[in-house]
Amino acid sequence: MGVSGSGKTTLGTALAKRLGWEFADADDYHSQANREKMVRGQALNDDDRQPWLEILHRLLADHMREGRPLVLACSALKQKYRDTLMQGMDGVALVYAHGSQNLIAERLRLRGSSHFMPVSLLDSQFETLEPPTNAIEADIRRPTSELVPLIMEQL
Repeated sequence: MGVSGSGKTTLGTALAKRLGWEFADADDYHSQANREKMVRGQALNDDDRQPWLEILHRLLADHMREGRPLVLACSALKQKYRDTLMQGMDGVALVYAHGSQNLIAERLRLRGSSHFMPVSLLDSQFETLEPPTNAIEADIRRPTSELVPLIMEQL
């Protein structure tokens, strides 16, 4: 979990590969309306996010029920979002990819227009963010090649 541009997809993909697990990116599950709203530079609100979070919860629950481990990259910025995602599930670990707003803004600028999330929405991401108290910390100043083994140790 973490704000847009924190490297969730890069880190999650590398971790899933190392663990031999499946990977999913929550961005792929946004509705077209949510995507269009973000492209227009409008932040999503809780009502926009709720159906998306419910879809992601079902995805996680299905994987757990079927015994297919999954790494999911998802912003999950508020505790109530994380509660929705992990409701009724034991054995789910949370990794918090975090860094300074300046570092993440630079990453978003470098990413350019290849993503529907514009740099202009980064402030709203940080305003919404409720850092978790029960997560594995991943300081994104470190390279992914260092973070993956550190995360695996804590898992």
